[in-house]
Amino acid sequence: MLGKLNKKRGQRGFTLIELMIVVAIVGILAAIAIPNFLRYQCKARQSEAKSLLGAIRTNQEAYYAEYDTYTTSLASAGFATKGDAKYSYTSTGGTTYTATATGKSGTGVAGDAWTMTSGGTLTNTANACS
Repeated sequence: MLGKLNKKRGQRGFTLIELMIVVAIVGILAAIAIPNFLRYQCKARQSEAKSLLGAIRTNQEAYYAEYDTYTTSLASAGFATKGDAKYSYTSTGGTTYTATATGKSGTGVAGDAWTMTSGGTLTNTANACS
């Protein structure tokens, strides 16, 4: 009796119901995993801004030690990016400075902005990874 309910001998494969269940499970897993993956990818891109703002701080402090003022020109402070930077960097100068990293469009961090003050305070002023 049980043999009649099962497939005939020699036939192999999956039923349409089994395939539909697998596709549904994969779809549910993808719906959960993809947004998390994109968020982690964005946070990884933000590490560029954090580390390079730290480098700007180091360069600004070295410039200040030599010239007794902070510079607005990051190049004169010895700062330059290598490769394809995902952020553009600017800085104010004078007795204090504020360095800013702004996400470029088409890089996955457009609209993201970070600032670092001469006191070393790092702030995410506009978060693109929310």
